[in-house]
Amino acid sequence: MVKAIAVVTVSDSCFTDPAKDTSGPTLAGFAKQLFPDATLHTIVIPDEKDIIERELLYFSDEANVDLVLTTGGTGLSRRDVTPEATKAVIHRDVPAISVAMTIDSLQKTSMAMLSRSVAGIRNRTLIINFPGSKKAVTECFEVVKPVLSHAVGLLTNDEIEVKGTHDKVQGFVCHHKHGMANSCVDISKVAFRPRESPFPMVDMSEAFAIIDEVMQQWSLSLEVVPIGDSLGRVVAEAIYAKEPMPPFPASMKDGYACISSDGAGVRRVRAALTAGDAPTMPLSFGECVRINTGAALPARADCVVQVEDTKLVSASEDGQTELEVEVVVPPRPQQDVRPIGCDIAMGAVLADKGAILDAAMIGVLAGAGYQNVTVRSKPKVALMSTGNELQEPSELQLKPAHVRDSNRTMLRVLLKEHGFDSIDCGIAQDEPTKLVSAISTSLSQADILVCTGGVSMGERDLLKPVLVKDFGATLHFGRVRMKPGKPSTFATCEFQGRKKYVFALPGNPVSAYVCAHLFLLRALRQCCHLPPFLAIRVKLAHAAALDARPEYARATLRYPTTDDLPKATLIMPNQSSSRLLNSAGATVLLQLPGATDTTTQLEPGAVVTAYLIGRPY
Repeated sequence: MVKAIAVVTVSDSCFTDPAKDTSGPTLAGFAKQLFPDATLHTIVIPDEKDIIERELLYFSDEANVDLVLTTGGTGLSRRDVTPEATKAVIHRDVPAISVAMTIDSLQKTSMAMLSRSVAGIRNRTLIINFPGSKKAVTECFEVVKPVLSHAVGLLTNDEIEVKGTHDKVQGFVCHHKHGMANSCVDISKVAFRPRESPFPMVDMSEAFAIIDEVMQQWSLSLEVVPIGDSLGRVVAEAIYAKEPMPPFPASMKDGYACISSDGAGVRRVRAALTAGDAPTMPLSFGECVRINTGAALPARADCVVQVEDTKLVSASEDGQTELEVEVVVPPRPQQDVRPIGCDIAMGAVLADKGAILDAAMIGVLAGAGYQNVTVRSKPKVALMSTGNELQEPSELQLKPAHVRDSNRTMLRVLLKEHGFDSIDCGIAQDEPTKLVSAISTSLSQADILVCTGGVSMGERDLLKPVLVKDFGATLHFGRVRMKPGKPSTFATCEFQGRKKYVFALPGNPVSAYVCAHLFLLRALRQCCHLPPFLAIRVKLAHAAALDARPEYARATLRYPTTDDLPKATLIMPNQSSSRLLNSAGATVLLQLPGATDTTTQLEPGAVVTAYLIGRPY
């Protein structure tokens, strides 16, 4: 499955005037029509070999785009360097694609002999050069369209796509409807189940390092979003100013636009200029124009004299028109003038690649004429609860021996609070075959699956064996030295040709809440190249008993009026992992160290690390 496509238009004229780009939108339209579910990125760059190489490397190495289509720069002129740039970055060439396009084009025009298109592979990205005209793009895309999906499937190990194409080529398509998948997990011999966890217990620092390392393998893709929806998103490619700001010499004060070489003395006053007025006539020597802050200076004017440095000499009888004023202080060239581009120069970087968009930066982009911005895509997250005792929170009548599932609602809102959407995959029963079916359905919809429950040592805690035996998952850790959340599990597996990430969290609501902050959000922020949660030093407002394992206690902060550290107060002294009330209103997770033979309690004023969570209200 093609997940991400980049269309790169190479043209100096299109770079300076995007309206001249016709082949790029045409090629992008064909690509989107063929792969409607794929993320599409478009960019216009000048005919510079270094720039073309840089963008091809970015899309293949950093953005992990499946398919890069370039248009333009394939002819014989000195500026046509797209083939050379492409050859410099590809690892293997695919010459038959270029040959097929050339053969088809030669049937329409002999000029096709002058095209030097290149096609090749870098890592798992297919790169194809198209000519620069709309007509040639239309004709050539029809030539390559039948092989694009299969080519990408081969590069990305998409077994379903590859097998489907092979079956069609061989004249065989399987129409068998598969039933529910069976599980390899045997739960009949309950007496022989493990009495101790087979998973080594890792320290928190090791768990963090594992998550960071594994999530670096996340296959980054890009998407284009309206700037109004881009708050907190990470810029995928540097954004440059398309025009200077201000685009004209502008007045910094209310006063008079003058010619500085006239010096001090009397000036004839022409009609006033206010912000938004376009000057139509150059200023003559001995003249001035009344001007407001932000207004454009007329031609020849090179300074602004503030009102306070002038005197009225003469006016109309009704007092509505100034005829002459005296400039008291000799002006200097460029006095109180904002030159063209003094705020933002043409071509200046408005937002670096990797920048996190905030309100000020979005305002800059809006002022520069940008309506959309290319950002790093967020992973798709699926939420699933497990447990025979769970029922939907929407059910009014509570069944005997059941509880309402709060975890999915809590996690969905927590993710939303931090800028991530999620897919609700419901409740799975603690039965191997049903778990396999539920996990398969969830993984087919998402990149990251978050499960709660089924990870401890009970006879129905089946999530870990099902992941390992039925999905061939690698469990990077299955126990963590922490409280709450000891059985937290982090795994990866290959599913439908894609790497999937699984966070299996304990079913206790507080454990799920704490571990989602520490592990899940850390992983999601790593995918988006966002910094981890801020950790600060705080003082305890009261004594705190220590557990054998390091504990992450929910607390609130009180900020002192002095330079002292903030003081933390536990929301409840008894922070049971089943009572979500002891997390409501928490602004920090206090990292309390494990108890030792000599230290079983921290006294008031003890300094500990606190992770800032939630949002300030």
